[in-house]
Amino acid sequence: MLMLCAIAVFFLYGTIAAMLGTILPDLSERFHLSPNQNGTIAFAQALGLILASLAVGPLLDNEGKKLGLILGLILISIALLSLPRVSGFRSILVLLFTLGVGSGIVVTAANSLVSDAGEAHRGIALNLTNLFFGLGGLATPFIAANLFKRNWVRLCYTIASLTFATIAIQALTKMPGPTGAGRFILADAAPVLGRPLLFLVGLFLFLYITCEVGIWNWLPRHLIAQGIPESQALNILSLGFALGLLIGRLAVSPILIRVPPVTVTLIASVAMAVTTFLMLRTNRPAAAFALVFLAGISMAPVFPTTLAIVGDAFPRMTGTAIGFVITCGWTGLAVSSRIIGAIAGGDPRRLKKALLVIPASAVLMVGLDLAIRSALL
Repeated sequence: MLMLCAIAVFFLYGTIAAMLGTILPDLSERFHLSPNQNGTIAFAQALGLILASLAVGPLLDNEGKKLGLILGLILISIALLSLPRVSGFRSILVLLFTLGVGSGIVVTAANSLVSDAGEAHRGIALNLTNLFFGLGGLATPFIAANLFKRNWVRLCYTIASLTFATIAIQALTKMPGPTGAGRFILADAAPVLGRPLLFLVGLFLFLYITCEVGIWNWLPRHLIAQGIPESQALNILSLGFALGLLIGRLAVSPILIRVPPVTVTLIASVAMAVTTFLMLRTNRPAAAFALVFLAGISMAPVFPTTLAIVGDAFPRMTGTAIGFVITCGWTGLAVSSRIIGAIAGGDPRRLKKALLVIPASAVLMVGLDLAIRSALL
């Protein structure tokens, strides 16, 4: 039942992660938004993710995962129900910030829940449950392009309905109690925050989230600017990137039985650098689909396997450690969103240049992975 709770949350967050990139072309057309403003919107969502992930770790350790999951899901439902009635750029910023706060809470809580429940095989458990994130990410752009015909209002209400069902699952499931001391003071976190390994892994996730969420948020608009029709661009995101994530996480689970997690993340980082660079060099739909699919497979094991490394290295106050590392990841989203938006400026065609931030981040991940390996030894 605990795994079912986590799976429901991961699927829901997958639909939300793909949502901004899916609705951004229509929002930009309706409110005449530039890529620079798109970057500000993504930054607002990332800021909510950062603040939530930073604050929720101690809450999860001292009050339990159930409270965090339900609180985050309520905030998500409020944002989704309000988004179809937005009146302009500022209201979009407020609602995307709220959506980010709710998402940050549930992602940290769900990963902490799986880390505790699957302690004996954390890497496998986290990859198997996180593959439902890929399934959710596949569903959003696919439904938007093929069933709702760009009707993003119906999409918001559909995902809101899914959120209510997820709330019901969490509320009806009995979950383990708090793992902390019942309070949080700085001294409690000293053994966690005092280890350099935590900051190395945090920086690694900073770079990784720059890559993954950069594709979720920016790929459709980039492909459209290269002359690919919107429906095809959304299907490339869905049946290319999201399906690649899903298949990759399913395939890597048996590999983690024999291969150390830090080796898996190293191989994935090298593959990411190559595939994302080539992905940005083509404007042909078939080639873009194939390269985006390979990029998804390359990225698939990185996030859950990195959290497995954190869970193994920090068996006490795991929620605080995972919350800190995920916060570093969302910070990467915030920083990269502003950089990509600033480079693209007012011309969507310049996203081809701006998105080179993604393969550059993957190259840096390779060197950082070697540093993490040394710290673990």
